Amino acid sequence: MSSWVSETSIEPWSLIAEQQSKQTIQGEFGATATFIGTMRDFSDRPDISRMLLEHYPAMTSRYLDKLEQSAREKWALLDCLIVHRVGEVTPGDAIVVIACWSAHRRAALDACNWLIEELKHQAPFWKKEFNAQGGEWVTGNTDGH
Repeated sequence: MSSWVSETSIEPWSLIAEQQSKQTIQGEFGATATFIGTMRDFSDRPDISRMLLEHYPAMTSRYLDKLEQSAREKWALLDCLIVHRVGEVTPGDAIVVIACWSAHRRAALDACNWLIEELKHQAPFWKKEFNAQGGEWVTGNTDGH
């Protein structure tokens, strides 16, 4: 499986390039779809200066493995990468990287879209946002942004 949680900052394009360099499928894929999610300085609250992302490691690991496996079963993916950041992040920091490789674009695009929606709405991560007024736990991952 190629999914994990990182407790340190992530460099999306380096992770994607590294994953692709390890592949034995060169010449088999015709599409690579990617999604990189970064922290914004706003949400329902303005002027967010930082965010704390927490998780239960064993639960999160099982969830990411299951999510990746589900995507591989639903679409004809040749490879898949999911990396999610935890800990303290600031605006502009990468939080999540998803990459899907397939022979054809539709599978890669659909799988990538499905993966980020599942992560956004179902993943066992908890967010606490901070601004000048203090910290507040985010309830529900329902925004469409």
